[in-house]
This record gives sequence, C-alpha cells and structure tokens, in this order.
Amino acid sequence: MAATTTCEICGGSGWRVIERDGISAAARCSCQQVVRAGAALLAAQIPPLYENASIDNFLLPANNPIAENAMGKVLLDVRAFIRNFPATDKPGLLFIGDPGVGKTHLAVAVLRALLERGFDGLFFDYQNLLERIRSSYDPMAGSSDREAYRSVLEAEVLLLDDLGAHRVSDWVEDTVTSIVTWRCNHRKPTLVTTNLADADAGSTVVQKSDTGRMEYRDTLGQRIGSRARSRLFEMCRVIKMPQVDDYRIRGSRSSGSLFGKGA
Repeated sequence: MAATTTCEICGGSGWRVIERDGISAAARCSCQQVVRAGAALLAAQIPPLYENASIDNFLLPANNPIAENAMGKVLLDVRAFIRNFPATDKPGLLFIGDPGVGKTHLAVAVLRALLERGFDGLFFDYQNLLERIRSSYDPMAGSSDREAYRSVLEAEVLLLDDLGAHRVSDWVEDTVTSIVTWRCNHRKPTLVTTNLADADAGSTVVQKSDTGRMEYRDTLGQRIGSRARSRLFEMCRVIKMPQVDDYRIRGSRSSGSLFGKGA
C-alpha cells in the first residue's frame, strides 16, 4: 500500500471495530497484512531481477509439448508445496537442473508466496554468503557481514541460490554443512537451487564433451560434501527441472525484455 493511501476501512489506524456476541471489539484491519507483506518483501533482500517472479508469470517452453508437460508437472509440485506449507513432510525444496531453466524464478516465486502469507524470509546468493561469512572474521568487517551467518541460521524461510558455485575447500564444506545441519535439525524451511548434477535426483553425471569424449560432471556431493548433501535430501523435496531452452532467452523473446518479469 502506498504511503499516501489511507485505508477506507480503518482510516489509517490499523484497527477496525467488530461485533462479537453483541459486544464491540477492536480487530486488526486487513490492510495491515498488506503493509506487513510489503515490509517482509523488502527485508527478504530479493534481487531486483527477480522481485516480480511468481508462478503465474513463469513461462512454459513453447513448441515443445514434452518439455511443456514436464515443466507443467514441476509447477503442480511447486503449487502443492505452497498450498500445504507448513504442513509438509519435508520443510524445503531443492531445485536441481542445468543453468537457465528457471530454477531461481520458481524458488523466488515460492518465497514471495510465503511472504504474502505472513512468513518471513531471506534470499542469499551462495557465493556472496560465503564471502560475507569469510569477511566477518576481519575485525574491520561491518555489522551486516558479522550477522550474515546468524541470519541464514535463524531465517524463518531461507532461499539459498546457486548452491555449490564455489571452489571446494575444507572451510567451505564445513561452513555449508553447519548451516544445512542446523536448519535441518530445527526443521527450518529452506529453498535451494543448484546447477550441480546428482544421480539420485535423476541427473546425468557422465556426459559427452565437445570433443566427443566422455567426461564426469561435478556433483552436488563433491562440491558441498556428503554430509551436507545427505541433510539436504532429508529436509528438501527434490524438484528435478527438465532440460529446456534457456529461460532467460525464452523470457526476453516473449516480453521483449527480461527485466521486470523475473528469470
């Protein structure tokens, strides 16, 4: 709601008068939910590129019935998760698929839907998160960097984008494992996207290179460690994204511009 708009129901007070068993009482006005959702959206730190991402504006692949049907099944699974949340068997979603298939768009769409329902959430790019946690060890680091680690632990709903997009090291593996383990143990809803392959999720881990030779792809377990991977599968329902044409290109062809629609 714009700052210059006054609610016609409560006159801007945030409260409305209701009658209950013949007695007048005060109740929160519905406009407060809109205000709260707007504040939660700002606090979630969703990048501007994805700020309008929703299930409704997700573009299905055109002229490819097989891919369209497969992606339609993905959307049904995502809608079911949103509808049933938080009464789900697993409190998170793990989107696995090649770059450019729309994983981040759908993950943000879930996050925004939950924000609108009154939950709090936080978006973090995986590489940026690691950089901020690492810089927090510097005595000169700002307060936001020092709070980054605690923020991802305590966020009511966390979206961790592009998991595994960082060189492997003991420090990275230990950091990711501690975050994932803590959130799993406390059943904290976590939305994750990754480009990395995983055989148990139906990904092909061996592929033919441009030279025609067979080569192994880096797997999720190799990048984040077997413990963190195991915890992710314990806490998240896996959403295997079908192989389709690049979503960013598909979006720009449809709208003339990718920006403002979410990728």
